[in-house]
Amino acid sequence: MSSVPDGKKLVRSPSGLRMVAENGAFNSPFCLDEPRWVPDKDCSRCMQCDTKFDFIKRRHHCRRCGRCFCDKCCSKKVALPRMSFVDPVRQCTQCCLLSQKEADFYEKQIKVLLAGSTFMVTLGSSDKCETMTCRLSNNQRYLFLDGESHFEVELSRISSMQILTDAESPGATSPRASGMLVHYKPPGTQEAQQLRLDGAYNDDKKMSAAWLTAMHKAAKLLHESRDHQ
Repeated sequence: MSSVPDGKKLVRSPSGLRMVAENGAFNSPFCLDEPRWVPDKDCSRCMQCDTKFDFIKRRHHCRRCGRCFCDKCCSKKVALPRMSFVDPVRQCTQCCLLSQKEADFYEKQIKVLLAGSTFMVTLGSSDKCETMTCRLSNNQRYLFLDGESHFEVELSRISSMQILTDAESPGATSPRASGMLVHYKPPGTQEAQQLRLDGAYNDDKKMSAAWLTAMHKAAKLLHESRDHQ
């Protein structure tokens, strides 16, 4: 293992090279831990097509789920940013589909979240709101909100997110995202706090809707990461 700049290090595991945070506590909340591989001795047949393994039919482990497959059922190498792999890694058919669906988030939507968008922000039950720019931090661990004041919300402390939508307009296939309700627990307390973001007064509604759509996808990945732990 060798250290690299920006608080990250290059780690070699049986699955491949990974770029991870120096301190594991600072990993992105979207990350998944590497799975334990099914031991060779416990797997005499492919776990998808039931082909029997022998000298010619070799075992291959999916880097995402850790299960054991023949080459035919685990031949594709696909990017797996949720486990911080540097290069595409071998995955089974089912896991390939999952990773390919997530590719849009890592290639496009996370850039939207990092760029941020402007919202009218209301904290708790207050009647006052403030125009603030909301964006994802570079390490993907916080939502930064900047206006006349500044505060941040740690993603790992978010308990729920709800997307608010405009009333469906005639001819529209679906209502447009117009805001978001976030419930989170500030540091040092277990009492949930509400945060409301409204993009209804934003001059660029399309940009705020795109940010909210990306945040909705992020919420799904956060939920999956928690279930995986």
